[in-house]
Amino acid sequence: MFQLFHLSAEKSTSLQQQLREQIAQVILNGNIPLDSPLPSSRKLAKQLNIARNTVVLAYEHLLDDGYLLARERSGYYVNPDILARKVESPRAAKDESAGSSPDWARRLVVQPSQQRNMSKPRDWQNFKYPFIYGQFDPALFPTANWRECCRDAVSIPAIRDWASDRFDNDDPLLMEQIRTRLLPRRGVWASPEQILVTVGAQHALYMLARLLLRPDSLMGIEDPGYMDIRNIAMLNPSRVQPLAVDNHGLVLSDELNGCDLIYTTPSHQCPSTVTMPLERRYELLQRANEHDFLIIEDDYESETNFKANPIPALKSLDKNDRVLYVGSLSKTLAPGLRVGYLVGPEALIREARALRRLMVRHPAANNQRSVALFLERGYHDALIMSLMRAYEERHQQMGDALHEYLPESSQEPSFGGSCYWVKGPDSLDARRLQKEAAAHGILIEPGDIHFYGEQPPLNYFRLGYSSIPAERIRPGIKLLAELIQQLS
Repeated sequence: MFQLFHLSAEKSTSLQQQLREQIAQVILNGNIPLDSPLPSSRKLAKQLNIARNTVVLAYEHLLDDGYLLARERSGYYVNPDILARKVESPRAAKDESAGSSPDWARRLVVQPSQQRNMSKPRDWQNFKYPFIYGQFDPALFPTANWRECCRDAVSIPAIRDWASDRFDNDDPLLMEQIRTRLLPRRGVWASPEQILVTVGAQHALYMLARLLLRPDSLMGIEDPGYMDIRNIAMLNPSRVQPLAVDNHGLVLSDELNGCDLIYTTPSHQCPSTVTMPLERRYELLQRANEHDFLIIEDDYESETNFKANPIPALKSLDKNDRVLYVGSLSKTLAPGLRVGYLVGPEALIREARALRRLMVRHPAANNQRSVALFLERGYHDALIMSLMRAYEERHQQMGDALHEYLPESSQEPSFGGSCYWVKGPDSLDARRLQKEAAAHGILIEPGDIHFYGEQPPLNYFRLGYSSIPAERIRPGIKLLAELIQQLS
């Protein structure tokens, strides 16, 4: 039996947990006879070269979970009840008639995998110079504070509060924190009936497209812009109108006038990082009223502004309920949590809540409570200050390095944030640069994916600095510049 267990101290889980899981697996696989006792804790510990207490605790857990039975002066045995509910694999009938698999290409109504999209390497942390965008730095993550909130969220009173089915309701503490702590930072005031918690900002965008776009609708998107909103709009489907971007964000051309819905990132344009000035925001709202279109404001990275006093959110200037506000905690707390929020008029939020119920009912209640506690105790405010200090230093390091090694290739973000948008030489193919750079431990993101159309420019790329230590930025940019010179 000993050869069935393979424990490793290098794994993220403890030896006890590994042993417990592996014993449970061999029990379910039927590898341990019901009438044979498991090895004694002393014998198994010696064979596996681990502490005896590790085996004792593993056995006790499996006993509590119903996998084992304890017989006095005999040892531990497999509990037959745990196998009684196991479904036996049916044997193929001898006269099984020949059949065929479905033609999935014909069956699938939509194929999202065929859309152009960005992929990020799962092993990005192994790169020496990870200029990746949108990922967090483990060194900046407030592990102790987050663990505290997660621990308190699973206390007995807390579990009794959130574990029941909430149907389509959100955690009231989280709603209050969004309403009184997050939104006022952007000048937005809303009632609980105007707020919906989402599984990240992208979930909010998908629901808005589903609720507001008809096949003949025209959706305006920034070009270059966020590729996922383009894919969401085309998947619904609806017609897409690319809208130009300049050094002040979305250009207010006549092309806006025929749109039913417009998506914009005014605080920190994706991907160019420019900020829409106050005067243009007022003009955009005026056009929305005159030409009867709605606006989705994706206010991502608004918290990490260290360059100037933040301009009020477009939503805060809206007096006619034309702006639908989307925010998230992905760029501050952690992208893996998938916690976002949607703010809009009650009539829209009511329908979005009903649609969300059909999709996921509601985001995980335990996560909602953990995030609510994290906000309530001021840990998120402290985290933002820490991020701003770190990002400002990295922003300066990257700006200086780009100015020295790639002069005139980029414009300094006026807002702050966590990345630079870089324009390489006209002859550069950033897709090829990405491959060459990866071979030298440098991770970059080609920018062609952000452009609408069949022949996007290939010489743009994005450099994120949220996940790279400040001291590695300069040597990474220097090496990248040398590669660009070789490829151009």
